[in-house]
Formats: sequence, structure tokens, C-alpha cells
Amino acid sequence: QVQLVESGGGLVQPGGSLRLSCAASTTVFSIRNMDWCRQAPGKERELVAAIASDGTTNYADSVKGRFTISRDKTTVYLQMDSLKPEDTAVYYCNANLKVRLLSPWTELLGQGTQVTVAS
Repeated sequence: QVQLVESGGGLVQPGGSLRLSCAASTTVFSIRNMDWCRQAPGKERELVAAIASDGTTNYADSVKGRFTISRDKTTVYLQMDSLKPEDTAVYYCNANLKVRLLSPWTELLGQGTQVTVAS
């Protein structure tokens, strides 16, 4: 069964940078929209950044100018610069994909990776 596998989380000081990556665990036929969301303790999950198959991007106001989402055919990245303590959260990758040509489009959510911004 295909899964989304995230990597790149960790502990970083305020003002530092991290790069998150997310890829499908097996080869899939096509990936449509991909995005990153996050959930901090005691808060609801929120969309951070999204990228469509044509490269169109969308960002939460709180991360504009600091985070950059990008992708290739199989992987989505989140470059996070000028990190703040309020960026601390579990970051999840989400993708809308088709495993095989005749498969339905399916939404998958990764297992999450912890990002902690603290001095």
C-alpha cells in the first residue's frame, strides 16, 4: 500500500532553516496537488503551503516570505527559513494521487515530522 514518507524535521534555533521532504513510498502513476499542513499542540491543523501540478503555489499568511514549497514529479519540498518558535508543530504532507492509470484519485496524508524551533 502506498504511503507518503516525510523527512527533514528536527530542532532548530530561531532564525534558522530546515528543509522538509515528502515522497510516495512506491512509484505511482500521477500526483496532482501536494501540500504541507501543520498542527501545534492544542491547535487545529492548518494549511501551510500548497502546490498544484502546474506549479501554482499558495501560502498561509503566517509563512509568506519565509517558506517555499516546491516539487518534482515524485517529491514535494518545504524550505523553511527565518523560523520562529510559533512555527513549532508536527508537519504533515498531503497529496492527491493516482496509484495506477485506472485507480481513483486518492488523498494521502503522511505520518508527520516534528519541527521544534527553540533556543
